[in-house]
Amino acid sequence: MSERTRARAALTTLAILAALTALTTAACDSGTHEPDEAPPTPRTGPTASHPPTPEPPPPSAADGTDPDACTDGDCEITVTEPMTLHFPAPGGSGRATLSVTEVGPNKIEYEVKSGSNSSRGAATGPDQGCLTYLREHGSGNSCGTLDHTRPSPRPDTVVIQATTSTDGATLLHIVSP
Repeated sequence: MSERTRARAALTTLAILAALTALTTAACDSGTHEPDEAPPTPRTGPTASHPPTPEPPPPSAADGTDPDACTDGDCEITVTEPMTLHFPAPGGSGRATLSVTEVGPNKIEYEVKSGSNSSRGAATGPDQGCLTYLREHGSGNSCGTLDHTRPSPRPDTVVIQATTSTDGATLLHIVSP
């Protein structure tokens, strides 16, 4: 190895050692200086200037809590306990039955029967619910996030909508064509 190569290797080694020393010194700093910015303060709850917004109560049902309002197939009631409702089946094929089997805070379960058709709906969570479309020759369900707005009538279809709320009451709509 030439003298020049040895000198270059020594300088490179010295430069590396100087850089490592600087990094080690910076890493071992006692932290006596103030940071440029204070770290964000964690928020564990609402502050006095921003209280939590209470959830608005569900709208009042047009027919109150009267299950007899549904006997004509067109109602909007509040359900707070299991019950069974009877209303005209689609296509004039007799009576349909809606059995609410469980209701509570943010929860609804029910079963609908009409002739040989049956359908079940179940939803859990705030503003969750189910839409059931009952037809003369079949039915279908769709469950998920719903608002409390009355569903639109559909030709040859009874529409049933049940929407949960935090207070344990379910808003139930039955809409016939």
